[in-house]
Amino acid sequence: MTNQVQVKSKFYYGWIVVLLTFVTLLVSAGIRSMPSVLMIPFQEEFGWSRGEISSVASIGILLYGLVGPFSAALLLRFGIRKVVLLSLSILAASLAVTPFITALWQFDLLWGLVSGLATGMMANVLGVTVSNLWFVKRKGLVVGLLTASAAAGQLLFLPLLARMTSDYGWRYAMYTAVAGIVVVLVVVAIWMRNHPSDVGAAPYGTDEVVVPTPFRGHLFLTPIHNLVFAMKNKTFWLLAGTFFFCGFSTNGLIGTHLIAACGDHGMVEVAAAGLLAMMGIFDLFGTTISGWLSDRFDSRWLLFWYYGLRGLSLLFLPFALDATPSMLVIFSVFYGLDWIATVPPTAKLAGETFGKEKSGMIFGWIVVAHQIGASVAAYGAGLMRDWLGTYSQAFVIAGFTCFFASLMAIRVKRHFAERKDPAVQA
Repeated sequence: MTNQVQVKSKFYYGWIVVLLTFVTLLVSAGIRSMPSVLMIPFQEEFGWSRGEISSVASIGILLYGLVGPFSAALLLRFGIRKVVLLSLSILAASLAVTPFITALWQFDLLWGLVSGLATGMMANVLGVTVSNLWFVKRKGLVVGLLTASAAAGQLLFLPLLARMTSDYGWRYAMYTAVAGIVVVLVVVAIWMRNHPSDVGAAPYGTDEVVVPTPFRGHLFLTPIHNLVFAMKNKTFWLLAGTFFFCGFSTNGLIGTHLIAACGDHGMVEVAAAGLLAMMGIFDLFGTTISGWLSDRFDSRWLLFWYYGLRGLSLLFLPFALDATPSMLVIFSVFYGLDWIATVPPTAKLAGETFGKEKSGMIFGWIVVAHQIGASVAAYGAGLMRDWLGTYSQAFVIAGFTCFFASLMAIRVKRHFAERKDPAVQA
């Protein structure tokens, strides 16, 4: 047994699971961000307004978050591998049909409903579930790395899809995305595993191989019961509130509208997508480092600084759009480091407060608040652009909401559920 433990310690299969999850989240995030590339082509081809296209993105963003708590239950009941394979299959099917759409309701159905549900099954809750099942130590680092995959999705997908859309049309870009999903689906089918015990290993940081307790709760009622439980705790409302403003100021606003905003100032779509890609590069570092920091420092003060710095960068953005391209590069670097660095400390605080058994689903509900904020920003910014002819007011409003979120973060009281309930520890 000792020799076996030594052999396993040289290579922990959990890192393969982390890599596969990273790739899955990367592809899911890349697909989820495609409406930002499609906005101008759809406006030109179908005559739909920014507000109409934004409404579809808004629905998809909302469902992307709303399915999270139920995804956590499904992941525990059926296992990571089956849920991810089903989600990837549905996502590939919805994208394969999209080139044939002719009406807005069809775009609503495929991208608002189907794509939103499919990508929601592979959202942040997937990363938190993997870290909870496979790791006891280095959880913050793993959550940070998996969260950063969303930024990496933009890094790899948006410039490529924008170039293909510009050179060959958006339909070819869609087929390219389908091909990428199929490759990931095959890789996940071969190598993904659900739990360390599947490969005879213990969770990272422990020596005991433990077979997981089967999930016996109701797939739909258990997440709701956990929500009711969490709503009695002030920390839940503070974390959900800060995450609402997080979504309002990131994927709902910048992720959906930055390319179109740059187009309003004369920047071609490919160059604007390059700015998002640059954000992806720096967020890959920023969010991974944030996970490392959350293992070592008070997560409340990390959130205070993250939200405050993001607010400053958003107030700088209208100036950068009117200035030289170098100002937009400065914004992309500064904002990119902070893009979703808030996830690891928020997940850490949720885990400390609610314990390992409940934290996955409750964090899923916190992500719902994030996506509600993103949905409001995606639709609201599109309407403001139609009404006022500019996105500047939307960027300024988002900047000030970030300052409010930073103040909310430091009001969170630290709880240690694991200390109160030793049975929760694994």
